[in-house]
Amino acid sequence: MIFQFVLALLLVSVASVALAGDIEAGKLKAASCAACHGPQGKSSIPGFPHLAGQKAAYLVASLENFKSGERIGPIMGPLAKPLSDTDISDLAAFFSSLQRCR
Repeated sequence: MIFQFVLALLLVSVASVALAGDIEAGKLKAASCAACHGPQGKSSIPGFPHLAGQKAAYLVASLENFKSGERIGPIMGPLAKPLSDTDISDLAAFFSSLQRCR
């Protein structure tokens, strides 16, 4: 029981470190995202999701899935392919730091 608790804490710690991107670096990298998702992550194009205020873990998972091809997207797939883990973490940190759309 104690072992499982310690293991769970370790996994949470590792996950939070992996998600700890640089907001300012993400802001710079997000310039190419603005065309579809808006400069502040609020899309004005129907069918393109708002990214502002999304949870970082969700954004990381989405980009990783587009990158790997697990999630199919004719636009996002090719855009996510060249992203490094650092790029993904930084983008997730930036968009999750913005005020959520209502």
